[in-house]
Amino acid sequence: MKVKNWMAKDIITIGPRASIDAAVKLMHQHSIRHLPVIEDDSMQGLVTESNLRQYFFPSMVNELSISDVMIVNPITVDPNTSIDSAAQIIHKYKIGGLPVLEKRQLIGMLTITDILAAFIELFGLLKGSSRLDINLSEKGGTLDDVLRLIREMGGKVISVGVEALTSKKKVYYIRLEKGELSSIVRALEDEDHKVVSILD
Repeated sequence: MKVKNWMAKDIITIGPRASIDAAVKLMHQHSIRHLPVIEDDSMQGLVTESNLRQYFFPSMVNELSISDVMIVNPITVDPNTSIDSAAQIIHKYKIGGLPVLEKRQLIGMLTITDILAAFIELFGLLKGSSRLDINLSEKGGTLDDVLRLIREMGGKVISVGVEALTSKKKVYYIRLEKGELSSIVRALEDEDHKVVSILD
């Protein structure tokens, strides 16, 4: 999944000579928290709701312009950056959004909300689904064996997650489209895989 498929393309921007008050009103009007600062079709910086808060004093609001308070070199991403990488950047730098630049031109804005929507889609969390939590057979079973068996039993896999409990023991979280699970569970257990839990 690429950033370009999830970013907002209809971007609200502001000029560097605009007032802090104008920025706040724009954010409230459009229910956004990030405003790229644009001049002559070039991105000059970024203002965010959180970085503006420190200037919410009457004297500062009246005396300062956006160019005085903007983040001059904000962290940005390319439209072909993966959603996974963008999520890691946002988590690492504790920021709420990323301007998307292509050849130094602003073409989009990616926020935490956009990333959450992408992961919800990826994991099928809003679809009717079930989840099997499985320990693989200690006799040499593989995840491929489990997925093949599920498909053979008519199951449709949406996503697979894994948690390493120890260096040798893992739990696989297999999300399936809603359907009959008892025959799948029996088939897995017949192959010595352990179904730890079923979320239906």
